[in-house]
Amino acid sequence: MARITLSQLRHSYLPNPKGPDDYVLKDIDLDWHDGGAYALLGPSGCGKSTLLNIISGLLAPSEGRILFDGKDVTDLPPEQRNIAQVFQFPVIYDTMTVYNNLAFPLRNRGVDEAVVKDRVTKIAEMLDVTEMLRKPAAGLSPDNKQKISMGRGLVRDDVNVVMFDEPLTVIDPHLKWTLRSKLKELHQKVRATMIYVTHDQTEALTFADQVVVMEDGQIVQIGTPVELFERPTHTFVGHFIGSPGMNILPCNVQNGQALFEGHTVVLEGPIEAGTVDQGAGLTQIGIRPEFITFGATGVPATVRKVADIGRHSVVDTVVGETLIKVIVEGAAPVQGAATHLRFDPSKTRLYRDGWIATQALEAAE
Repeated sequence: MARITLSQLRHSYLPNPKGPDDYVLKDIDLDWHDGGAYALLGPSGCGKSTLLNIISGLLAPSEGRILFDGKDVTDLPPEQRNIAQVFQFPVIYDTMTVYNNLAFPLRNRGVDEAVVKDRVTKIAEMLDVTEMLRKPAAGLSPDNKQKISMGRGLVRDDVNVVMFDEPLTVIDPHLKWTLRSKLKELHQKVRATMIYVTHDQTEALTFADQVVVMEDGQIVQIGTPVELFERPTHTFVGHFIGSPGMNILPCNVQNGQALFEGHTVVLEGPIEAGTVDQGAGLTQIGIRPEFITFGATGVPATVRKVADIGRHSVVDTVVGETLIKVIVEGAAPVQGAATHLRFDPSKTRLYRDGWIATQALEAAE
């Protein structure tokens, strides 16, 4: 296992990039600690797979360095980086038994057969495939084939990092939860450094201790699942994570206060210096649906639609022409009702040009 450092990384597929728009990765600086569980999360085309290919050595970056435990590996080929990779589609040998599939990475490196047996047996137990060891891999279901593919990545004890590139894409939805849980359990047992690439927030947030959220080739936030949900540092994170995502409301800033539809909205803390009266960039208020309640006072709103999704209701309201979603536990107001919205001040933030522009109250004190 290794600590992975990405330093001033940039990449363009063009031979002579002229400006920022020509780069698919922009100024990536990142540290992943030895033994951690990490996720790269973002929409298709944001640069996740490009970054993964650079770490694995399949792609040379246009600029910057990659270090494993402080050693520069930027110019090393993949076979010299000791990386295991699990892809979207299971990479196994159908003509081999499950046992021989799991043993192959070790035998390919000349590992003693007694060690091979010990490692394969342990990994098979972790994966719950012991009873399949003598079966041909060709007859396995897609989820079991992916288990074997994961096992091939974990069977070696000398890998620097195990990387998963959208590993559950071809798995039936009702089996994904089982495999996600198994992967989390495997990490806790083997404590290998793991990087999981996905566009699915549920996969990322249930697997990783730290999630790296990417958009348009740059990192917009790194944090725990709780941190990303509780305090998004960018409106993209707030919108991308959560179901439904964070409400993003247009506002003006006057005399150090945020105004939405003529109503003063109390924020989590002071507005940062530079976010002054109108003209200081695009200013918006961010508040998650979970942190809005209905009451007799607050911002006047009208209920447009109520969706009962079982655990709770998602209520669409409108203030002026702005749609605001509210999550309600228990009884919800009826469609067409006039009501008031109350925002939890500790969860209400101001954003300027997408980036958070309020100080947390504890930080300001």
